[in-house]
Amino acid sequence: MSRIKKVLIGCTGSVATIKLPQLVEKLWQYNLDVRIVVTERAKHFLKESELPPGIQILSDTVEWAAWQDRGDPVLHIDLVKWADLFLIAPLDANTLGKLASGICDNILTCVARAWDSSKPLLFCPAMNTRMWEHPVTAPQVSLLKSWGYKEVTCITKTLMCGDTGIGAMAEVDTIVQTTLRALNPWDPYSPPDLHP
Repeated sequence: MSRIKKVLIGCTGSVATIKLPQLVEKLWQYNLDVRIVVTERAKHFLKESELPPGIQILSDTVEWAAWQDRGDPVLHIDLVKWADLFLIAPLDANTLGKLASGICDNILTCVARAWDSSKPLLFCPAMNTRMWEHPVTAPQVSLLKSWGYKEVTCITKTLMCGDTGIGAMAEVDTIVQTTLRALNPWDPYSPPDLHP
């Protein structure tokens, strides 16, 4: 009997965070245990009422409330130990820059900084075309990939601002299939049966 796989989803301050309920629902179809970490800016785009009941949404507020004294839990470390895979979807330009620079000033970036490199970390960039095409973006993405992180590449479409161009987060189905392959790397051609 196989163990239920655990996926930690990180959401940043991109409008693509509105796709989180759809992403969670599709991952649940594969019997995955899902928890969510959000930046403060991601909360602006998140409608908790659209998420399945009982889903854990963890933020800086939760982390700082959990620790009062020596011996109390350090939430970002506990999450690194708990998860089999860290999926950052969406990864906005700001957090991309933070990760590439080693900055860890919120729960999401602390999880990334403490991440166990033997486990998969997937990131799904999402930003305006002008931000995506800025000269700093490609080297930052390349740096993350050099650490073993897997990019789920952004796509071209009409963006929320009305512009059409590259920079939109990958389709939810693409993200789900990439996640399933990363959890079950010995069979990269078909979604694994992750049910116990």
